Amino acid sequence: MAVASGSSPEAIEAILTGTGLDASLRTAVSADEVPRGKPAPDVFLEAARRLGAAPADCVVLEDAAPGVAAAHAAGMRCIAIPYVAAQADAPEFATAGLLLRGGQAEFSARAAYDWLA
Repeated sequence: MAVASGSSPEAIEAILTGTGLDASLRTAVSADEVPRGKPAPDVFLEAARRLGAAPADCVVLEDAAPGVAAAHAAGMRCIAIPYVAAQADAPEFATAGLLLRGGQAEFSARAAYDWLA
């Protein structure tokens, strides 16, 4: 697993350390490390490269429209969990394989697993 974010490396590190996720998510790619940020696919493609994974074998969990567009452009499956539920009608969200219009309140690991299976 990896984090592929538009945030700076420092912000990514602070969040992962503060939440304790740094022990599980050791691969992180910032938009600062690639030529183009989201909605370009660069950050996701670099994360896949670092993991040694083919883009088609990757699944992106994304909360913003530019990230959903980037996942689509990278050829990755995408579960969209809009950070702002009112933005779920943005055209970029229509490219997600699974769109949870209600955002985090609607997300469940079971629903994600069922969709992937």
